[in-house]
Amino acid sequence: MAEIAQSSSNGRARPQPARRDGGAPRTQGQPSSRNQERLIAFLESPASYPHEPAEVCAVQTHISWVLIASPFVFKVKKPVNLVFLAFSTLEKRHYFCQREIALNRRLAPEVYLEVVPIYKTTSGFSFNPEGDIVEYAVKMKELPHGWFLNELLEKNLVGEKEINRVISALRQFYQAETPTPEIEQWGTPEKLKISTDENFTQVERFIGKTISPAGFETIRHYTDQFYVVNKNLFRERIQQHRILDCHGDLHLDHVHLTPDEATIFDCIKFNDRFRFIDIANDLAFLAMDFDFKGRSDLGNLFLRNAARELGDAGVLEIANFYKCYRAFVRGKVDSIQASEKETTNSQDHERQAARYFRLALRYATAGSEPLVLVVMGPVGTGKSTVAKQLASELDWPVFSSDEIRKTLAGIPLDQRTPSDLRTKTYSARMTQKTYRKLVKNGLSGISCSQGRGPRPLQPHNGVILDATFSKHALREFLRDECKKAKVPFQFVELEVDPNEIKKRLKGRDRKTAKASDARFEDFEKLNAAYEPPSELAPDLIRISTKRSVSDTVKAILLCLANRQAVRTDRRAIR
Repeated sequence: MAEIAQSSSNGRARPQPARRDGGAPRTQGQPSSRNQERLIAFLESPASYPHEPAEVCAVQTHISWVLIASPFVFKVKKPVNLVFLAFSTLEKRHYFCQREIALNRRLAPEVYLEVVPIYKTTSGFSFNPEGDIVEYAVKMKELPHGWFLNELLEKNLVGEKEINRVISALRQFYQAETPTPEIEQWGTPEKLKISTDENFTQVERFIGKTISPAGFETIRHYTDQFYVVNKNLFRERIQQHRILDCHGDLHLDHVHLTPDEATIFDCIKFNDRFRFIDIANDLAFLAMDFDFKGRSDLGNLFLRNAARELGDAGVLEIANFYKCYRAFVRGKVDSIQASEKETTNSQDHERQAARYFRLALRYATAGSEPLVLVVMGPVGTGKSTVAKQLASELDWPVFSSDEIRKTLAGIPLDQRTPSDLRTKTYSARMTQKTYRKLVKNGLSGISCSQGRGPRPLQPHNGVILDATFSKHALREFLRDECKKAKVPFQFVELEVDPNEIKKRLKGRDRKTAKASDARFEDFEKLNAAYEPPSELAPDLIRISTKRSVSDTVKAILLCLANRQAVRTDRRAIR
């Protein structure tokens, strides 16, 4: 829903409240809970409406009541005063109802009909003009079910034709908007930071609930770094007049595609700065929504085609930044909804919020491309533990060379390889076989997460490989295979003092439930066989694991975010 922004004035003249019987409507403060209950009961009754619908279906958001009374829909704003909006008085609710009509008629003129007053009479509430006006409703034409973009996506009916129809409607919309200095100032990092800083402040109370401490810090670091590193990019976007009065809430639920008409509705109406945005920001929301639904192929197609049709290649350079921002906002909104007393499905909102936050983290650390993240290093550096924690943060699968080796050899994962089988199990031939399987599993895991077919397996792309990669030849093999598959890769080498490694290996002697067979007596041999990955510099990330696992994971994520923030080329959307 569009009800997720914050309230501010744009300095424009506000429409005057509608007049009744030659006079101004009575301005009310916040109505009592009892009156609210009676009003909702009135709105939920089919007998209340002049057109006498057969039934009324009520849908509640955290700031509105939506009443579906076919063939119309009525939306009534809640008398709330939140951090991001103020509907606390009748005058404000009336004003924002009028704004909703005016702004949405830009893209959906046939849908948004009028603002309807609701009166309080001696016998109750009425749509008839008698008594005092106590509320206002936005009256809309109901759009037929089955044609919303999210519904079409569920039925696997969204392809390039549908994507291009949405782009065509947006192109006409953007071309009709005129950039002004007042609008374009909101494309600067200083103005954008107002929104992103507010988001981080509002999400702090959800750390440890719907977002991890490491995820929160990484996304914030990426956002702040992107502003610093890409000042010229933001300046270019303003100079190219890409900052317009946009839709502001462009996601799957707000696009309706029948065979004859493309309708985009429910834009941001109560906060101008959330509409005064880069068109890349607008487009990124819909692309992010495709990614969230497991269709990054469609999200990337949408951005590529939009960039071409709009003559704006720069969209592809900045899209990941705005996708990260959009996913974070959605995570914030679901977190807020989960915490509200009136919410009956709090756990669903919490789970969805966590998914959005993990998606934002993946944009911040890997962008929109699939990524093979290799956690490597000498024995005893904590690779498996770190890899599993990274997988939890990013919601990516982990493939372990130790587990693959034992599986190939027919040895239980929680048992140490018998001494009489070790020579064969750790032979050069078995090692080569193990790493081929490891790389194959990793690339296969990515290919089945890229939206091929009707039911993709993953909401986003990425795998983690947990292995020592102690030989140059093994690392070269992975690099060659990734290049053939056109999949980016990133090596992370874990380092720790040799004495600490020995201490850890001694501890393994007392804990046999380890996939790794390495023990204290193997240290010298394994350490001597390890070939430092000097050929990977400067692209290699080196991290000390002397600190805690959580600190190590956070350090890796921050390094990935630093690299992602750097503007290099237009590879962001393939």
